[in-house]
Amino acid sequence: MSEPRFGRAPEAPKRFYKDVSSEAADKGFVLTLDGKSARTPARAPLAAPTKALGEAVAAEWAGQGERIDRLAMPLTRLLTTAVDRGEPDGAAWRDLVLSFLASDLLCYRAESPEELIDRQNAAWTPYLNAFEARYGARLALAAGVVAVEQPERTLAAVGGRLQGLDALSLVAAKAATEITGSAVLGLAATLDGADAEETFAASRVDEAFQAEKWGIDGEAAAREAALKLDFVAACRFANLAR
Repeated sequence: MSEPRFGRAPEAPKRFYKDVSSEAADKGFVLTLDGKSARTPARAPLAAPTKALGEAVAAEWAGQGERIDRLAMPLTRLLTTAVDRGEPDGAAWRDLVLSFLASDLLCYRAESPEELIDRQNAAWTPYLNAFEARYGARLALAAGVVAVEQPERTLAAVGGRLQGLDALSLVAAKAATEITGSAVLGLAATLDGADAEETFAASRVDEAFQAEKWGIDGEAAAREAALKLDFVAACRFANLAR
């Protein structure tokens, strides 16, 4: 049988180390493999700002088998991104979160059926109320797909908070916002202590409703499970980094 047109997927690299630890250093808690400092792709030390995050990252490396599955190391991926890309890309990350806020999932409500409208209200109103309490501004809502413009003072308030975040908090907020399609939910879960699983479920109200009505699609369910794992990891990363 002939090979696939685009060839085989690259094989995961073999594990090249035995001992893993997180060592206190000038730049935080550095991952060490067989006593040597691990490096990011940009050759910076793979260092976490807190002992808790350093130990969690080390646990990901220690838990690898004969081959290294980087998809199974979400904390390592987030830390690497923050270390290597936080300075050049931080402004773009803030802009991305604000772009989601400008068209936030929670602001676009179904016009029917009533059951879905009620579910959206029940799931999303608490997050919007908490958002208003924190930022002193209410987001505008719309029915259907008609675009709604958000108040400039709201965007400015959130932008000011994002401006004060370090690279690790910002990369977690960015990831959570992208996964949920909502800056309100992403910020609530990564910065304000909202329960990660409950917040993710709130982002899937429409999908859950459709699955009840039309049945569960296997591929969609697998994709949702993967998104949930990444979302929970981003929230855990943010918490450990504080």
